[in-house]
Amino acid sequence: MLKKSIFLLILIFLSACQSGGPSTRLTVELNDFSITPTQLSVPAGSEIQIRVANKGTVEHNFYIMQYGVDVGDMFDEEDVANAYWDVDVQPDESVDLSFTAPDQPGIYQIVCGMPGHLQAGMVGTLEVVK
Repeated sequence: MLKKSIFLLILIFLSACQSGGPSTRLTVELNDFSITPTQLSVPAGSEIQIRVANKGTVEHNFYIMQYGVDVGDMFDEEDVANAYWDVDVQPDESVDLSFTAPDQPGIYQIVCGMPGHLQAGMVGTLEVVK
């Protein structure tokens, strides 16, 4: 009986120690040629559950750039290296993923890095708040 009680106490302790805080859920739609919604907001350092759905007829991707990085007129290899997080999505497909939001509060640029898509208006922002 004592072993069973100790085992239950250990299980309760381990359950209490897990970082079971709520996660933020986002849904983003990529279309030809827009990102909806264009503005997202998440708590700093939180676990983000995201569904990225490509409702368009061509491949899209979804890049969150690092803090302070603003993609110029054209998305290129230098921009890929400055991405905080990204995912590629084929036409008529959705992906469900998770990532940890940046710890640094501020505005992060979101873009589609496919050639010509940024110029066509596939841009948005992610606001990270304390």
